[in-house]
Amino acid sequence: MNARRGDGATIMLGREELVLLPQKAVYWPAERMLIVADMHLEKATARREAGILLPPYDTHETLARLLDLVRTLRPETVLALGDSFHDAGSVERLDTHARERLAALAGLTRTIWLVGNHDPELPSTLPGTVVPSFARRTVTFRHVPSSAANVRELAGHLHPKARIRAGGHAMARPCFVVGGGRVILPAFGAYTGGLDVTMPPIRSLFPRGADLYVPGRDGLVRLSMRAG
Repeated sequence: MNARRGDGATIMLGREELVLLPQKAVYWPAERMLIVADMHLEKATARREAGILLPPYDTHETLARLLDLVRTLRPETVLALGDSFHDAGSVERLDTHARERLAALAGLTRTIWLVGNHDPELPSTLPGTVVPSFARRTVTFRHVPSSAANVRELAGHLHPKARIRAGGHAMARPCFVVGGGRVILPAFGAYTGGLDVTMPPIRSLFPRGADLYVPGRDGLVRLSMRAG
């Protein structure tokens, strides 16, 4: 794998060149495709319905960041790797502003929505195409990573985070996990939790270790996760 500091990190997945972005997305130049995972739109309103009062602005922030990337990179396709919506009622709870942003997205690019465990069924009124999985060239895109050893895939679902030290303090930061023909994307959503990369659901996918790419103030910082 090759990497560089700056706006993004270029890696090779087989023969395919991918760019990991500090905005927690992946760009595939050859296909002009922007890939994001786990937006969890309308999570805050789901919490409010459960009696947990939170400001309902996570969807606005997430879609604004996505639109900014689309306007900057001008991809032909946006591929969302599942759990784009937090639950079955999320699309219906979208306010007018969020619906306008989704319409703006549809006007700028083709959108492909993979279903996830939080959004296994998406309404036909949603702009774009809904699919259970997606493949292009030699790369497969899934919501949940495959447990197979020999893969070439991009997946989400796990919300990986790495523990780093900065200014004498330890903190957990979203990260990409790259190794063995597999890329696990960090959650793109503004309101999402995370799982430490040393926990078995992530570590077991990378028995030979992995590279971690952590978004920071100056781009992506590359770390290593040892084999184990």
